[in-house]
Amino acid sequence: MDATDLQLIALLRSDARASVAMLAKKLGVSRGTVSNRIRKLEDEGVVVGYTVRLRPDVQTNRISAWMSIAVDGNQTRAVIATLLGEPGVAALHDTNGRWDLLAELRAASLGELAEVLERVRLIKGIAGTETSIHLQTYKLA
Repeated sequence: MDATDLQLIALLRSDARASVAMLAKKLGVSRGTVSNRIRKLEDEGVVVGYTVRLRPDVQTNRISAWMSIAVDGNQTRAVIATLLGEPGVAALHDTNGRWDLLAELRAASLGELAEVLERVRLIKGIAGTETSIHLQTYKLA
């Protein structure tokens, strides 16, 4: 995958229903290029499906977790690019302090969360992780 593929994946993650024409315009390439790249990503199993995102308060059966990630040396860009393509990562944040990145993870079950954790931990350039499951949110009035 090159930078254009990664940008395409990011656009599709943001709006999987985006038209090929709109994707081509945002990427600065032809519609044929976008169609060919999408087909290639699907054929190679990089893109395995498309989904609908719901508001968090509607998703009562979803598990959310926060994963703090330490990155080896100068691998941050490569790790971020890979994490942006991981379907279990709902949001990714650059941080300071002990951890380099903070990923918000979402899964339908503990088993699915375990699969996401395993895939993330196997990413080249990740030195360590720590995960906390989100139990409840409290709002201040």
